[in-house]
Order: sequence, then C-alpha cells, then structure tokens
Amino acid sequence: MSFSITIDLSERDLEHFQSAKQKAAESAVGRSAEDVIAAASQLLEQGHRDELPDFISDRLAKLDDMIAMLRDDGWALPEDDRNHVLSALVYFADPADIIPDSVPVLGFLDDAIMIEICVRELRPELDAYDEFCDFRAREAQRRGEDPSQVGRADWLADRREELQERMHRRRNEREFGVGYGTSSGYGPMRRRARSWRPGPMQLFTK
Repeated sequence: MSFSITIDLSERDLEHFQSAKQKAAESAVGRSAEDVIAAASQLLEQGHRDELPDFISDRLAKLDDMIAMLRDDGWALPEDDRNHVLSALVYFADPADIIPDSVPVLGFLDDAIMIEICVRELRPELDAYDEFCDFRAREAQRRGEDPSQVGRADWLADRREELQERMHRRRNEREFGVGYGTSSGYGPMRRRARSWRPGPMQLFTK
C-alpha cells in the first residue's frame, strides 16, 4: 500500500532554505569545485548504502545529474554555466545542513527538499542535459560505440551547441518571468530509463 504526502512550501519556508543555502555557500568559500563535487558525491554514496524511501532516492538521482553534467567532458559546460550549477551544489557539501545526514532517513529529508528547489532553479539545464545524454546514447548505439568512451566527439558538437543555446534562452525567459512556474516539474519524480552519464550513481550500480 502507498499513499501521497504533499508538502507546500510557503515564501517563508523557501526563505528558510535559501538562507541555509547562503550559509553553506559562505562556509564553502575557498573550497575548490572538485571539493564541492566530491562532498555532494559522498552524500550520494551514503544514500546508496542506506535503504531510503523512493521519494528521497528519486531526488538523489537528480543530484547525480547535477554532478554528472559538471563531470561530463562531452557536455563541456562553459565556465559561467559550471559556476551556476556549482552554486546549487554547495548546500550538499555542508555537513551542518538543516537535518544532520547521520539521522536515519530523516537526515536526507532536507536534502530531498533542497534538491526539489535546485531542480526548479536548474530545470533548463537539467532538461537540456537529459536530451543530450539520450541523443549521445542513441547515436553511439547507431555507430557501434560506447557512450562512455566518445568524449567530445565531433558528431556531438552541433547537438550540444543547439541544446545549450536553448538552455540559455529558457533560463533568460525565467529571469524575465516567462514560462516555468513555481513547480520543479519533478514531484512526484518521473521514473524513466536513464541514459549513460558520468555521475556517481553509475559507479554504484556496477
């Protein structure tokens, strides 16, 4: 038997999480991008070891996507875009987050909520990256290649540029209040087959 619980975050609630995110950013000053990515990856590894409810594990998969797009040589995010994604990851690199991760199950609840907030902020990036990974997997299969080995293959360039241009356009539209409402678009998370991407979860499933 299953049932649904809906959590509506008020403006005050969102301010609480944004404040926590800002404090995490301040504590992360001086840490390299590699340190932030490694800390967020450690959170995923801990989540993989624990038996977590689906509504948390599904959201950890989106955190994996954020890490993967930073690691993905084929996606090759420009520096400004990398920094935009990294700014979303700093909360997950803070050991003093709202609920300590050492608390069984509940320790990941605030992380799941923050992932929802980050997904909303990064929806243009995540949508574009999903499409890129799907394209790479299909085209690599057609060419008889392993998608994990193609790197910055020439045949990826046009599709990558097209998707990143759309990503920038949609992000700009959001900043001017056009399109994309307040929902992340991922609640409940949509279960789908995931194309290969160089996120930590890829290693856990081997």
